[in-house]
Amino acid sequence: MKAKLKPKSSISDKNCAEILCIGSELLLGNIVNTNVRWIAEELSSIGINHFRQSSVGDNIDRISNIVREISSRSNLLITTGGLGPTPDDLTTEAIASAFDCKLYERKNLWEKILNKISRTNNTNYSGLKKQCFFPEDAQIINNPSGTAPGMIWTPIKDFTIMTFPGVPTELFTMWRESGKEYIKQNFSEGLTLRSNTLKFSGISESRIAEKIEDILCLKNPTVAPYADLGTVKLRITSKASNPNEAQALINPVKDTLKSKFPKYFFGEGEATLASVIYKELLKRKETIVFAESCTGGLLSSEITSISGSSRIFKGGIIAYSNELKESLLNISPTIINTHGAVSKEVAESMAINIKQNLKSDWSIAISGIAGPGGGNDLKPVGLVHISIAGPDNYILNLKKLFNPRLDRIAIQKLSVNECLNSLRLILLFKDTKLF
Repeated sequence: MKAKLKPKSSISDKNCAEILCIGSELLLGNIVNTNVRWIAEELSSIGINHFRQSSVGDNIDRISNIVREISSRSNLLITTGGLGPTPDDLTTEAIASAFDCKLYERKNLWEKILNKISRTNNTNYSGLKKQCFFPEDAQIINNPSGTAPGMIWTPIKDFTIMTFPGVPTELFTMWRESGKEYIKQNFSEGLTLRSNTLKFSGISESRIAEKIEDILCLKNPTVAPYADLGTVKLRITSKASNPNEAQALINPVKDTLKSKFPKYFFGEGEATLASVIYKELLKRKETIVFAESCTGGLLSSEITSISGSSRIFKGGIIAYSNELKESLLNISPTIINTHGAVSKEVAESMAINIKQNLKSDWSIAISGIAGPGGGNDLKPVGLVHISIAGPDNYILNLKKLFNPRLDRIAIQKLSVNECLNSLRLILLFKDTKLF
């Protein structure tokens, strides 16, 4: 059941939110701050301007200082973390201190907290009681799945603070049950922000940007490029009075971008190269197998991350040593001794033999030097040979040389991306000139 929160009495003309994530573990790099990304996406979805994100450690003075600073420039602050029962959970106390306000016990909360925990005879729960103290006029945000409630508090005119736990599952539930609706009612301009993300592979961010300079200057929708390892994303964001109108602004821009890069575009939203391969092979009723060396199973992991992948993926062999290449993949010792394990000849034999042995329609084989050691002048770190074998004796051999300054994991991931994108181009475009 969704909580009913009282509406805010007055709203500032400036509609600007900030996110403050609290916890020394964030500054130390002990955990990845996924909360801030999630909240940012949620704010965008309801049309809230959001220009800054901050992180601060578990120190009452530093938390108080940054909260006061934010109050001078924004009218909505959303915090995560620091609401628990331990001594370093200081968020509520620090926020109250920022505005010289006392905390008062909400006695009704204590019984709710006790009802949520499994009590034993020898356990002292006194530490949990600090979670019952709030400013006198603060509204409570119920926490259905944890013991730490949040609050909505307006300590000064035109500045509201909403606090949430740092535990993602608790944050998500509290936000969906009450927090999001409160923000929509009190801070939204009535506009909807909508975003679509297009994904591209085999082309650089700079090359895309050069070809769409005019589109990057649009105001509504806006188009923003950003690169991930092996892929480029274009995020198209529009603002309108309702979702349908917002999407109508996006659609023509999206169609234009697709038409400019037809062979590099591979999907939208949550699509991956592996999911594109899966759908195409499923449609064809064909199967695939992998023979991996330098990627150590990463290619197989990428395809098996898709539910139902067993319908197209029969399996793979990780043949890291020359001995296993010979015994499991039937690679001739003569080929290995003559050309080396990292060579076109070995990769091609791996692809042909595993396809035949496992009775599959397609196969991909990969052998390379992921580093940081193992390279030489003739075969440097970053050298990767890929072979793709298909029906009717089809074979494609690729030689890639990735930046040797990249770390081992990056070279492995780029190699997997190259395998999947090359197969995508073969399946969808049948154009070997692309290589």
